[in-house]
Amino acid sequence: MTTTSEPKSAAPRTARRIVLATVVILAVLIAAFFVFASMYTDFLWYDQLHFAQVLTTRWLATAVMFVIGFVGMALPMFIAIQLAYRLRPVYVRLSSQLDRYQEVVEPLRRLAMWGMPVFFGLFAGFAAAGQWETVWEWANGVATGTKDAQFGLDTGFYMFALPFYEALLGFVSAVLILCLIVSAVVLYLYGSVRIGQGELRISKAARVQLAVTAGVYLLVQSVSLWLDRYKTLTSPDDRITGPAFTGVNATIPGLSILAIIAALVAVLFFVTAVIGRWRFPLAATALLIVAALVLGVGYPWAVNTFQVKPNQNQLQSQYYERNIKATKAAYGIDGVDTTPFKAQTTAQPGQLRSDADTTASIRIMDPNVIPPTFQQLEQYRSYYKFPQNLDVDRYTIDGKTQDAVVAVREIDTSRLGSQTWNNDTLVYTHGYGLVAAAGNQRTDDGEPVFLERGIPTSGALTSAQKYEPRVYFGESSPAYSIVGAPKGTAPAEIDYPRGKDSSENQTKTTFSGDGGPRIGNFFTKLLYALKFQSEQILFSDSVNADSQILYDRDPATRVAKAAPYLTLDNDPYPSIVDGRIVWIVDGYTTSSSYPYSSTVNLPKAISDSVNTAPGYVTDDINYIRNSVKATVDAYDGKVTLYAWDPTDPVLKTWQKIYPSTLKPISDMSAQLMSHVRYPTDLFKVQRAMLGTYHVNDASSFARQDNQWETPNDPQSDSSNPRLQPPYYLSMKMPGQPSAQFSMFTTFIPASQGSTSRNVLMGYLAVDADAGSTAGKKSASYGKLRMLEIDADTSVPGPGQVNNTFISDPTVSTQLNLLKQGQSQVIHGNLLTLPVGGGFLYVQPVFVQASSGTQLPRLQKILVAFGDKIAFADTLTEALDQLFGGDSGAAGGDNNVTPTPTPGGGTTTPAAGDTAAIQAALQDAKAAMLARDTALKAGDLSEFAVQDKKLTDAVNRLIQLEGSSGSTSK
Repeated sequence: MTTTSEPKSAAPRTARRIVLATVVILAVLIAAFFVFASMYTDFLWYDQLHFAQVLTTRWLATAVMFVIGFVGMALPMFIAIQLAYRLRPVYVRLSSQLDRYQEVVEPLRRLAMWGMPVFFGLFAGFAAAGQWETVWEWANGVATGTKDAQFGLDTGFYMFALPFYEALLGFVSAVLILCLIVSAVVLYLYGSVRIGQGELRISKAARVQLAVTAGVYLLVQSVSLWLDRYKTLTSPDDRITGPAFTGVNATIPGLSILAIIAALVAVLFFVTAVIGRWRFPLAATALLIVAALVLGVGYPWAVNTFQVKPNQNQLQSQYYERNIKATKAAYGIDGVDTTPFKAQTTAQPGQLRSDADTTASIRIMDPNVIPPTFQQLEQYRSYYKFPQNLDVDRYTIDGKTQDAVVAVREIDTSRLGSQTWNNDTLVYTHGYGLVAAAGNQRTDDGEPVFLERGIPTSGALTSAQKYEPRVYFGESSPAYSIVGAPKGTAPAEIDYPRGKDSSENQTKTTFSGDGGPRIGNFFTKLLYALKFQSEQILFSDSVNADSQILYDRDPATRVAKAAPYLTLDNDPYPSIVDGRIVWIVDGYTTSSSYPYSSTVNLPKAISDSVNTAPGYVTDDINYIRNSVKATVDAYDGKVTLYAWDPTDPVLKTWQKIYPSTLKPISDMSAQLMSHVRYPTDLFKVQRAMLGTYHVNDASSFARQDNQWETPNDPQSDSSNPRLQPPYYLSMKMPGQPSAQFSMFTTFIPASQGSTSRNVLMGYLAVDADAGSTAGKKSASYGKLRMLEIDADTSVPGPGQVNNTFISDPTVSTQLNLLKQGQSQVIHGNLLTLPVGGGFLYVQPVFVQASSGTQLPRLQKILVAFGDKIAFADTLTEALDQLFGGDSGAAGGDNNVTPTPTPGGGTTTPAAGDTAAIQAALQDAKAAMLARDTALKAGDLSEFAVQDKKLTDAVNRLIQLEGSSGSTSK
């Protein structure tokens, strides 16, 4: 009797499979839980912020588009494969090669027939999910009421509909191509398509399937070619965006003809499916290719070469006008108030009398130079910090508007002496207070005049209104903090220090707002422990039932998440509004599909010496609006979005997608309106476009003989020059009744290399003050004013003025004296002001230690008007020297009595013997040169003699206490 038993290896194999399946299932479950943790915590964050609709809309739209993309790819491919297989010839005689192919494929056939559609469907689903915004904009797009100049269509078609149609046709084309390929492969493998003995044989079923698929593909291409005509309105042609003469008279007609030919070829493929003649559609396809070369390449080249170039300005003029009009409308520069300006270059006594308001507001405290001063005077503890670049704002103090340099005192846990999770997360949770200094004033020793300072806060702003000084949400806040506790619990958070730095001298507080998701239960703590990879969140006893977790605390990050359709300004700024410190963030709606509007590279346009690395994802745009003003409460992180430009069609479209997320401008308080300003990045983009588009007529545009550019910042590194940033300042433009809070920039001729000329060609300012009426913009807000400088008058540009400053013998000598010892001289921002009938340049000069504790102090002011310059201790004195002893106006430092500069130089102006001062300066200069020559020659005895002479000359200058003097070129 014979018995059989199962092989001994079967049981171990089964066990291994069970273990492997268990491991895979566990891995999938763990991964799924991590995904769930991420998604659920995102929902908690949005829900606490009351913007859950934004997240759920995105999730729903992404899921819908994934399903559409998956089905749209997988189903046609599955049908194509099934048809090709099921309609195969059953009794056909195959070659031995095909037999071998089938032997290999057959065991995997079922897997392939289902797996390939699923595989490509997943790719298509993810690709479609990434296009959900394009689809939703098409579905919710609004009409703009503006027609394009070529086809007469509403510009909303190009901004919202055309991108969707392009994406749809691209998707359908990809589906058809893949279906055609897989059908051909299956048909070949199973004998429906046979190649052999010099001929191609195709079964009737295969012929119908291939011909119909090819015909549908060509129909899609016909529609795509027809839509390509509209795409020309956002494509470059000649020196503009949009079709010029060649585009209108060659490219567009050629695309129309090609679309018709493609449709006819598609019809021939459908006929072939019926009659079985491949000759006609294949010949027609070859004709289509030839026509594409002739009509798409050859004919436009011929028209451009033989018709346009010999008559370019004449033939292109109307298309240049289209481009000028559309570009100005798209960038909001169509309402520029341009004034011819014949600048005076001669300084006369009393010349600034009518501009006294402007000179009194001239900012001498450079917000990019004095951050170390804020840090040294207002830091108080090592764990506080101020930003590297301060912000500019304005406040009404005693009934008068005062320009101010502002910053908040933020927490920096990286500077803690003991960096533990408890300290970083539970104890040191927030910054404290806003610090503000007058932009136009200085103390006797060159430090800022603070309007608001200290811990606890005190000053003019606190006197005007009490405000919440704690800063839980800022640009440098910790990654996350856990705050909040039940009533009666001893406070654990350090609020602010008192006296000596010890635990007994700390005021503590407990966060009482609603600033983050609550994590009192075990499940939520577990989720956030996974999110932040921190087991302390789960096990710390300090995380209680009333605890909240604060994260994503940067104001720009919060606004970007609440309104993901916005492009945000790079410079959020803090203000005291209605008893709170709030961050004000400007949001832009942009597009790259506005017809006939020229494009600009956004990061390049806004890059300058202050913002060297703009954080924009968007690249090229050709439409921009400052459509949203957003605020972020520094205490509880509340985000509020205001529809600043409710007429913007892009904003209208997104309001339909995310309803109820924006508040009307009528909800903005008077205090908030008083701190809203014209945004910096928008102004930079507009000035970039105005370099070319300040002209109004096509003939001037065609000649390109009057192009401007923004000058480089004279203080930037010469090896890597950066553009001069625009500056905020309260000033009066020619023709304005009074000084307004404005932003300005200058233009010089656009030229390169040795032919460049650093002379002023234009001066652009914008009214940046939105007023102080609740819910209503000032009538002049956003008004762009351009001074076009008369070409017969040569007004030096910033680079030329800076060169004059540093090359003037008297100025350079005094600057060298300021550098004596361990001192370092820092030149502040070079301001250009239209006063006195010409342009006044003002540049503050700071002195700080070259090493160790650095505290920049304002010591001198350089000024220039026409070909004259002056160098004095105060702006008022410098203006008087420049304008013949009495300028007729005073600076904000009018009542300052400067003290001597520590470490070198004199800064106390007084009446003295001018001749003696000049002699001492010349002696000092000669001694310095001789001393340097002796040192290079190695003559130490002569070096000692000249060093003694230099010391004597400096001492004489100090004793004389004379003025800095003025010089004339």
